[in-house]
Amino acid sequence: MESNADKHGMNSAAKREPHEHQDHHAHMAADFRKRFWISLVLTLPILVLSPLLQALVGLREAIRFSGDIYVLFGLSSAVFWYGGWPFLKGLFNELKSRQPGMMTLVAVAITTAYLYSSAVVFGLTGKMFFWELGTLVDIMLLGHWIEMKSVMGASKALEELAKLMPDGSVKDVPLGELAVDDKVLIKPGEKIPADGVIVAGESSVNEAMLTGESTPAPKNVGGKVIGGAINGEGSLTIEVKGTGKDSFLSQVIDLVKQAQESKSKTQDLADTAALWLTVIALGSGALTLVIWLVFMNHEFAFAIERAVTVMVITCPHALGLAVPLVVAVSTALAASNGLLIRNRVAFEGARKLQAIIFDKTGTLTEGRFGVTDTLILSSDINEETLRTYAASVDANSEHPIAKAIAASSEKKLTVENFKGIPGKGAEGRVEGKEVKVVSPGFLHEQNIDLTDKRIEPLQAQGKTVVFILVDGKLKGAIALADIVRPEAKQAIAALKALNIRCMMLTGDNKATAKWVSDQVGLDEYFAEVLPQDKAAKVKEVQSRGVLVAMTGDGVNDAPALAQADVGIAIGAGSDVAVETADVILVRSNPLDVVAIVQLSRATYRKMIQNLFWATGYNTFAIPLAAGALYAWGVLLSPALGAVLMSASTVIVAINARLLRLKTEPKAEAKPEPKK
Repeated sequence: MESNADKHGMNSAAKREPHEHQDHHAHMAADFRKRFWISLVLTLPILVLSPLLQALVGLREAIRFSGDIYVLFGLSSAVFWYGGWPFLKGLFNELKSRQPGMMTLVAVAITTAYLYSSAVVFGLTGKMFFWELGTLVDIMLLGHWIEMKSVMGASKALEELAKLMPDGSVKDVPLGELAVDDKVLIKPGEKIPADGVIVAGESSVNEAMLTGESTPAPKNVGGKVIGGAINGEGSLTIEVKGTGKDSFLSQVIDLVKQAQESKSKTQDLADTAALWLTVIALGSGALTLVIWLVFMNHEFAFAIERAVTVMVITCPHALGLAVPLVVAVSTALAASNGLLIRNRVAFEGARKLQAIIFDKTGTLTEGRFGVTDTLILSSDINEETLRTYAASVDANSEHPIAKAIAASSEKKLTVENFKGIPGKGAEGRVEGKEVKVVSPGFLHEQNIDLTDKRIEPLQAQGKTVVFILVDGKLKGAIALADIVRPEAKQAIAALKALNIRCMMLTGDNKATAKWVSDQVGLDEYFAEVLPQDKAAKVKEVQSRGVLVAMTGDGVNDAPALAQADVGIAIGAGSDVAVETADVILVRSNPLDVVAIVQLSRATYRKMIQNLFWATGYNTFAIPLAAGALYAWGVLLSPALGAVLMSASTVIVAINARLLRLKTEPKAEAKPEPKK
């Protein structure tokens, strides 16, 4: 079966779903934009016809004409009902849900101004606020338009992820017809159509859309590929393992959507503050009206203007956006860097972590054997020759240790008469010499003396040591161990710099655990821990009164991930990881754990900054709007109050967009071992 992967079709429903959230905001932005421009055009003649502004520019008599006040009323009515409709509708919705907020304040303010001014038109003695009404509606519409654009920008990463899903169609195999276990040929430069496992070929694959890693990852037979990634220079044949909504990328999109729509714990504080601010705004407006009318003995028109200005400037609009915008930005930022947030409460709690426990195999180590030491035990051979002989013989074996030795040398020589030594190693003729790569047990059986003092320390570290015999003579030894990830030491150092204790859980013996611990600089380790006992160890650390994160592969570590205050699954892909962990890391890179902590702390700082800005300006804005400095000639108009309120909203939005993820330099990707 062959497929041109760049032109695959896909299920339309699956394709639309990731865009629904973005389309909603796009529709709202377009609506506010349209209402803003139409209202602005209508406001211009309102300004020209307003008696107060005519008097200010000295053209009152020149501009006036018969019935002008009714034209002014008609234009203002159009602005009130058309431009102000979103706020009037919002008032109804907020009162219906018993959650009065920003829409309530704006609607009350513009309704008060409109009804009072209309009464003046039809006989009430007083002052008209039509120009204030028009400019207030214009500024509020503009602020909402900017807000929607900010939200759309914050959510754009979700749309970009959705774009990576293969689309189009081909003559031979539309994507919708692909099924699990189908084999698909992916040519150089094509987009991989579905999740799968490589069964033939070798190439490099660009997975930057999920890992944030610009360097393409080398892929060989047995390697996994993700639908939406771009194939590099070689042809690959993959066996399909996941399509459509079952694909990894589709699951990632769902996770990002859930995280963006989930409620931050900090949002509870913001919601409570917004509710009280609404009550304070309405109360302050009423109090301002009473003070100027009763105690200051001012005219009703002046008192109404002060009350409207107070209600407008106290809008909890910025407060309502302070946290959600940061949530959207941080979630999108995390997703674009391969950090998938599943539980926002746990993610936000990561800023307070005091200890992180790492699983060893596959987390701090690569989960495969690698050569760590080469010992020369005879003066008539050098290290390069010894490794070449051993690698040449073991290249014919399928044993994991043999494969690691074979991978340690690029140079391979022809081997004749190869055969395995059951349970002990392998042998063959290389350059006319009998070469054996064998275990310590073989040496004991053959009564070969081994007195070199360098062997025992290697075995004490939990390393596997094999020996090389040439023509029956012991020539050298090679030590192997589970390879420590090159970035692990860097990650541990970075976490310690953040005052976080680093620990390790492993089922390996104490010698191996100590060696890995010393290699990466851990504070503590637990060895010989069975999978079912890992959760108990996490609980033991928690009993010390510290906030603990567990980091593992999400399969045998699932109970420990669930027990931890923050569960972090390294190497996303298993259903257990998705269902158990709070945060899922696409890469098997310990540095991403550092990134999660840093992002959590940065996100919280942004939330606090936004909450401070959104509420702080009210401490001086409310008295100013109420006319506290009136005696000194300082007085805010409703429109200027709206400008200040909108400015605070825009600043909150911009501040959220300034959130950045600071990560340590990433280690270069290494080729997967050939299988």
